[in-house]
Amino acid sequence: MTALDQCPAIPPQATARPAMLPRDPQERLAALFDPGTLEVLPVEFEERSGVIAGTGLVHGVSAVAFASDARVQGGAMGTAGCAAIVAAYSEALARGVPIVGLWHSGGARLAEGVASLHAVGSVFAAMTQASGRVPQISVVLGPAAGGAAYGPALTDIVILSGPGRIFVTGPDVVRSVTGEDVDMERLGGPEPHSRRSGVVHIVTSTDADALDRARELAAMLSDQGKIAEDAEERDLSGLLPDSARRAYDVHLLTGKLLDTPGVELHPRWAPNIVTILGRLAGRTVGVVASNPMRLGGCLDAASAEKAARFVRMCDAFGVPLVVLVDVPGYLPGVGQEWDGVVRRGAKLLHAFAEATVPRVTLVTRKAYGGAYIAMNSRALGASRVYAWPGAEVAVMGAVAAVRILHRRTLATVPPEQLHETEAQLAAEHEATAGGLQRAVDLGVIDAIIEPGQTRRELARAIAEAPQLKGNHANIPL
Repeated sequence: MTALDQCPAIPPQATARPAMLPRDPQERLAALFDPGTLEVLPVEFEERSGVIAGTGLVHGVSAVAFASDARVQGGAMGTAGCAAIVAAYSEALARGVPIVGLWHSGGARLAEGVASLHAVGSVFAAMTQASGRVPQISVVLGPAAGGAAYGPALTDIVILSGPGRIFVTGPDVVRSVTGEDVDMERLGGPEPHSRRSGVVHIVTSTDADALDRARELAAMLSDQGKIAEDAEERDLSGLLPDSARRAYDVHLLTGKLLDTPGVELHPRWAPNIVTILGRLAGRTVGVVASNPMRLGGCLDAASAEKAARFVRMCDAFGVPLVVLVDVPGYLPGVGQEWDGVVRRGAKLLHAFAEATVPRVTLVTRKAYGGAYIAMNSRALGASRVYAWPGAEVAVMGAVAAVRILHRRTLATVPPEQLHETEAQLAAEHEATAGGLQRAVDLGVIDAIIEPGQTRRELARAIAEAPQLKGNHANIPL
């Protein structure tokens, strides 16, 4: 029986951990791994190298990890310490297991000069070579500057603990060069990186919580489980508002669709798209969902980029995708065009069209225009596409369409008859241009399913699709 054929329950830690861990890197590694499983790698490096690496188990699954030693020159990265990180990467690749980095470092060691820069570059090269081959998770437990900022940025998932900070140059340098008065928290803390920059996927208040998230994600990506086609059904009806114009929080749907709520990545950055790693019928899946509570669920430049990175990560590690669609289109505006919505939106098109993992789409209320295509449509190679009864699939809403197509006719209609005339023309437009049934007839939607059938149908579609994975790295888009 392989690791993918079983999905063991994740046991709680045998002993409680303090909220903020000691700065001793070995103690930090011991807190990451299951109790008593840490084995320090026999790497030849100086005693004060600033890095320690080891192997162990996370929720019973093998993993490799390394930790900066913040007690030695603030965890600065020298040749010996970087060699230890590269050795840890070699070990993870040889075993085919996740690697977790615990970062607390001021970057390259000044005293070593260009030698330390070369060594940090070798770490970046090792990370890039491992990209898409083994899951890479970074946990930032203290300030991570310079090379220690770009290290986490090259990995698949970045977790920032409460005292963690990420920046290329610290406040003193910023103040001296630009005159801007800023502290470490405002420069590189949870607020800027979770909401504005998108550098950080998860923020936790404590070190212990950060390690818990790392453990959960490493186990979920490594031991993905086997899907049960006879998934337990749950009643998903009544989760959406009666009025199609009312917004709702898609977390209400994802929470019931998945076995458990899962782990959301980038919850505060581009929240009009929700990305979650969780389990469906026992198997790890990635969920990409429109969130009508934010921007009406429109796609924009940031959310398209966010979703594209997530799709490519899931494809690289063979994680099937579930795409929940309720999208009125792309967000219009000068700001969006200047922010590169065309360039960044193309990333999402490319990511889905390139993906080979099973990927199933469900249209819950509407899928309009170019956003319909981008959200894992049949044209981009979706494994299956389903819709709930009453969903709409069109270039745009029928009323909006007739206001363009019949603007001259409508201009002559008395105001008191305008609503009735628009409704009549909209009905005619749906009959001729096609709606949900037309999409089924064309084969761009496979079936209309009831909300109560959703979990089972999605699980069956994933199980029946070829179980492939992408052959590409996971560049930080």
